Amino acid sequence: MKKIILLGYMGCGKSTIANKLSKIIQMPYVDLDKCIEEKANLTINQIFETFGEIYFRKLEHEIFVELLNAPEKCIIGLGGGTPCYANNHELLKGDHVISIYLKASIETLFNRLQFNKSKRPLIADKNEEEMKEFIAKHLFDRSFYYNQAQYKVNVDGKTIEQTVADIVDILA
Repeated sequence: MKKIILLGYMGCGKSTIANKLSKIIQMPYVDLDKCIEEKANLTINQIFETFGEIYFRKLEHEIFVELLNAPEKCIIGLGGGTPCYANNHELLKGDHVISIYLKASIETLFNRLQFNKSKRPLIADKNEEEMKEFIAKHLFDRSFYYNQAQYKVNVDGKTIEQTVADIVDILA
C-alpha cells in the first residue's frame, strides 16, 4: 500500500477522518489544500482572488502529482473539486493508490456546513434554501468524478470512528 486518497464534497469529513485514520494506521496525513497554500505562500482564497481558478487548478494538479510520485506512504486528503479538473480523476485509479470517496447526502452535508459556512467562501453568503440547492447541483456535477474512486464509504449517520473502521476494513 502506497498512497491512500480520500475525496468527497466539502463537509464530508475528509480532514477529520484522515487525521483519525492516520493515528490508527500510523501513516502521515497530507492535506492537498495545505500543501498548495505552503507552496504558494498564499491562502486558497488569495490564490483564487489574485490569479484565478485556472491558475489554482493547474497548481493543484501539479502538487497532487508531486504527492503521488513522492516515495513516502501517506494519506492524501483532496479538495472537494480536485477530482473534477485536469483529469485528476484518472489518478484515482492507479495501481499505487487506494482511493476512497466519502459519500454524504445533501442533508448530511447541509447540516455539517451550515454551522461553519463563514469559513467556506463558496457558501458563506447563501441562505438555507440556496445552500441546499448549491450543494445538490455541485454533487450532481461532481458525482461522475467522485465515483471514479475505487471504494465508496457512506458517512451518513455514522460517527467518525465508524467511518474510520469502514476504511480500515477496506485496507485490511
